[in-house]
Amino acid sequence: MPEWLNVLMRSAGLFVLTLLLARLIGIRQTSRLTFFDLVTSIVIGVTAAAISLNLVVSPANGLIALAVWTAFPALIYLLAIKYKAVRDIVQGKETVLINHGKVLEDKLMKARLTSEDLLSQLRKKNVFNFADVEFAVLEPTGEVSALLKKNRQAVTPRTLGLDAGQESVPQTVMLDGIIMDEPLTAMGLNRKWLHTELEKVGVAPENVFIAQVDSLGQLYLDLFDDSIQVPKPKTKELVCATLKKCQADCELYALGTKRADVKKMYANSSVKLLEVIQDLEPLLKK
Repeated sequence: MPEWLNVLMRSAGLFVLTLLLARLIGIRQTSRLTFFDLVTSIVIGVTAAAISLNLVVSPANGLIALAVWTAFPALIYLLAIKYKAVRDIVQGKETVLINHGKVLEDKLMKARLTSEDLLSQLRKKNVFNFADVEFAVLEPTGEVSALLKKNRQAVTPRTLGLDAGQESVPQTVMLDGIIMDEPLTAMGLNRKWLHTELEKVGVAPENVFIAQVDSLGQLYLDLFDDSIQVPKPKTKELVCATLKKCQADCELYALGTKRADVKKMYANSSVKLLEVIQDLEPLLKK
């Protein structure tokens, strides 16, 4: 057998084997790799490359090395999940860098970080003034997590003392021009509704790349033909306009009727609708 064919077959087999070994150890995002993860990945990769290029005297010994570097990390990860002491050794501990707005220089030196490194990490979190930070910690992955001071945090409904309603996840109802019935059913909709909405905006189903429906029943589209401008959903605006029209009609009926009981009924309905509009307007206009 030619040497190049031998290398090709051996590399292909080791590629599949290494992929299986990586799955066995566990999937981690590159940004979450610890030093231990990085060393393990490098050793497995180098060992697999050495075996595939026949740089190892005995392929069996190379496979044994691969098995050891797969089994041991997998075992250590299992122990780390159960025991914090093992987790601290393998993954490392968090290091507090800023506490109560004060930069801890000794902790920076311990973490082998310069002041420029700290400021760079804070800028990645959209924090350009270290004085805005109340608390910052260096994670085992090397990222810095920062908590802003109270007067620098973004305003939320909670800080304003407002109750925010729950909002469900938008459902993808079309992909590559294909209608997906299960998400439509989950939203209480059907194909007839979808075709009606597409007709309203003048879009053919086969031209839809992605279509999603939010919790308010608004349809958002992305088309294959990017030159076509799709109008924005108007469901919330139409609901708001309809409520205002109903409230105005009740006021008009109250002024137009001569019967006292009917006038009172329409006036009360107008007041109730006005209260509903005031409560819903922030939601319908956001």
